Amino acid sequence: MLRGLPSPSKARRVVLTLPPTLTCATAAACLRDLQGSLAKATSTGGAGGGGIGVTVVVDAGSLGQFDSSALAVLLALRREADGLGLTFAVTGMPQSLANLARLYGIAELLPGNR
Repeated sequence: MLRGLPSPSKARRVVLTLPPTLTCATAAACLRDLQGSLAKATSTGGAGGGGIGVTVVVDAGSLGQFDSSALAVLLALRREADGLGLTFAVTGMPQSLANLARLYGIAELLPGNR
C-alpha cells in the first residue's frame, strides 16, 4: 500500500441518484441539483483528503423516462468528477440508455454502465 493513500476499506463513495424522469425539460435543473450534491459531499472535510480514494457513483436505476439529455447529464457529472480528481462510475443504467451511449460512441466514458 502506498503511504498517504487511503486503504481500499477506507475508500469513500459518493452516490448520486438520477430521478425517474430525465428529459430535455428537466436536465438543467437535475444537473444543478446533482452538482450541488457532489460539491457538498466533497467539500472540505466531506471527502476526507480531497479527492483521493473517492468514487462518484451515479445510480441510474430509477430512470424510467429519459432522452439523450440523460447522457449529457452523465457526461457533465463525469467532467465534474474528473476535474475534482475523483473516480467516476455509473450503475443501473437502463439498457436502452446504454445502447444510446454506444450508438453515440461514448459508452467508454461511462464506466460501470452495464
